[in-house]
Amino acid sequence: MDYGALIEKAQEAMKNAYVKYSNFRVGAALLAKSGKVYTGCNIENSSYGATICAERVAFVKAISEGEKEFEAIAVASDLKDFTYPCGICRQFMSEWGLDIKLITKSGEKIRIHTIGELLPEAFVDF
Repeated sequence: MDYGALIEKAQEAMKNAYVKYSNFRVGAALLAKSGKVYTGCNIENSSYGATICAERVAFVKAISEGEKEFEAIAVASDLKDFTYPCGICRQFMSEWGLDIKLITKSGEKIRIHTIGELLPEAFVDF
């Protein structure tokens, strides 16, 4: 899949974000090695700790449908700059592989990193 198309899916998913408290919308599009794409958006909660990020929503949807191998995840937000996953999401994603690519965009520029690059010395058990 074209990573530009994956970013577009993340931008589309962002529209469903529930951001009553921060007004900061995030969308994610996760490409499984099967070729299927799973999307997610951030969903906030008044207790804050119960808030779930777009990246984890996409992963949980995919995993709950039986996917276990992933190629890439695109992340988009309202920012006019590159958007990167929070620390919890980086650790969560590392469980599924440090070689998964993270794609983010600012203007016409696209950056691609691996989860391992974003989480050096990750705590993993594989």
